[in-house]
Amino acid sequence: MVKTIELVDGVVKMLDQTKLPREVIYVDCIDYYMVAEGIKKLWIRGAPAIGIATAMGIAIGAQEIRAENFDDFIKGLEPVFNTLLSTRPTAVNIQWAVNRTKQLLSEKRDESIDKLKALLIDEANRVLAEDIEINKTIGAWGAGFIKDGDTVITHCNAGSLATGGYGTATGPIRAAVEQGKKIQVVADETRPVLQGCRLTAWELMEDNIPVTLITDNTAGALLQKGEINLAIVGTDRTAANGDVANKIGTYSLAVLCKENRVPFYVAAPLSSIDFAMSSGDLIPIEERGPEEVTSIFGCRIAPEGVKVRNIAFDVTPARYVTGIITEKGVFRPEDLHKLNIKDADLNAIMMRAEESHS
Repeated sequence: MVKTIELVDGVVKMLDQTKLPREVIYVDCIDYYMVAEGIKKLWIRGAPAIGIATAMGIAIGAQEIRAENFDDFIKGLEPVFNTLLSTRPTAVNIQWAVNRTKQLLSEKRDESIDKLKALLIDEANRVLAEDIEINKTIGAWGAGFIKDGDTVITHCNAGSLATGGYGTATGPIRAAVEQGKKIQVVADETRPVLQGCRLTAWELMEDNIPVTLITDNTAGALLQKGEINLAIVGTDRTAANGDVANKIGTYSLAVLCKENRVPFYVAAPLSSIDFAMSSGDLIPIEERGPEEVTSIFGCRIAPEGVKVRNIAFDVTPARYVTGIITEKGVFRPEDLHKLNIKDADLNAIMMRAEESHS
């Protein structure tokens, strides 16, 4: 698997995913402004990956702060936090990474400034390593819902490129293949930025996992013909009630799955679940510039002056979600809020693979 992001000698090396699959190019982000630019311009994308990028951006931003005491150090970090938080509003992992950093610093406030700076570098690398292990755990849980011979449909890219490695939605797919199951993947192209076409199809082919690329509006026909056994997608933010914000078109796919009695699963690391948000109605939805819709790779395909709506995400209501795959197990949407209760009996609420089609 190609590395998505890493922190080396104070530089965030970020795979520029806007160039894929034609070129594999890394950008050296030498300060937090460049990291923020990379998030905003989609050099890096996917909720877990931009959470990692945020932690790394904070870490290298902290190295430039000149402070004599803890309060001045925190004050110096505020512009770093605010710049990164302003990049993309829908994905909760940016706020998660900022909150995690603040908690760490609060616990270590008696350390020297040099020590705090070193701790932030270590923490950023820890976030990356933890994410890879979380994805593998999600993969192990989710693989139980994939049978030998199944065809899985996915939307956008929630693979290794959207994470520290291995992937969330592709985690169960990779794990099923590693278990020896013969499966097929159908990847929606995912207009307008074509993450399914450019990224998901490319990374699965790199790993010799059978994949078929389709236009977004082909999914309904395949589901109607019975050619799809289950859907697995990622999430940029999931509310406490199980409503899921993901790349635009996810809601349409979920409705089509419901109509055709095909299970629809969401792979969601706990860092992407916003337990403070009661429903998906409250999730801020990013709208992006018209050029992503009117042009492809710099070539204009729409008439000059046409009005454009470029809504980047939609919210799938919990009633369309069969199960949510986390590192703690697989849960029905209505049980998701219980994951925020430390002493909850998770075994009592966990979904089982044999129940998924009931």
